[in-house]
Amino acid sequence: MTLTYDDNVACDGDLVQLLGRGHKCHFLRLKAGAIFQTHRGELRHDDLIGQLWGVRLESHTGNPFYLMQPSLADLITEIKRNTQIIYPKDIGYIAMIMGIGPGVHVLEAGTGSGALTTAFAFLVGDQGRVISYEKRAEMQNLARNNLSRVGLLDRVTLKLGDVADGFEERDMDAVFLDLPNPYDFIPQVKATLKFGGYLGTILPTTNQVSKVLEALRVHDFAFVEVCELLLRYYKPDWERLRPTDRMVAHTGFLVFGRSVRERPMEEDALFSAG
Repeated sequence: MTLTYDDNVACDGDLVQLLGRGHKCHFLRLKAGAIFQTHRGELRHDDLIGQLWGVRLESHTGNPFYLMQPSLADLITEIKRNTQIIYPKDIGYIAMIMGIGPGVHVLEAGTGSGALTTAFAFLVGDQGRVISYEKRAEMQNLARNNLSRVGLLDRVTLKLGDVADGFEERDMDAVFLDLPNPYDFIPQVKATLKFGGYLGTILPTTNQVSKVLEALRVHDFAFVEVCELLLRYYKPDWERLRPTDRMVAHTGFLVFGRSVRERPMEEDALFSAG
């Protein structure tokens, strides 16, 4: 299965989300005869199968749960991880800027726990493809399990290897580097990316961004953009609407560029946005 549901009711084999008090959520794949156990009581899978989405249910101890279809953001946020994942607020912008959609072939370096890989796989559809390189076998195995859990592994080719050795693929639509030193691998990206294709990366510090910008200039990337995204939630109380006490602020600097055949050095207006 994928994250697309064709029915109005939960079916055997579906991946579902149970939302309880305090927005506490649980993910489970429905299986006839199974029992979901939590400190707030038990729910029988047989009692969930056939229920309408959004219905309110109660555990055997009387605690309420709502039966929901999980969103892509839900699954990414709750993914099993050994490293910091890219946040949904950044993933959405990355996908929009780089044109990640049905039929796109995108290459990723630095699979990690597979959060961005999951998003890319969902977005490219059955006709697209995600190629993801990772040099740590334990991380690749974690990502494989996470992708399999949400039914998207068949859209992804996981490769174990060092980015320094280059990529086998050519004419990719987009390349994203989730690495601490992407500036060292811009030549490898140039070789695998089609002309006009997108390069993206995320970095925590400005000195890393500066090195990326220099490498992009040397290797003929134009229309470069550097930004960061800040997300602020508000308390949903209509009588006392105000910001929450905490916000998702700096998570990383996003850098984007497009591969061109030749960029004359004097045409600085083509190099950067703004």
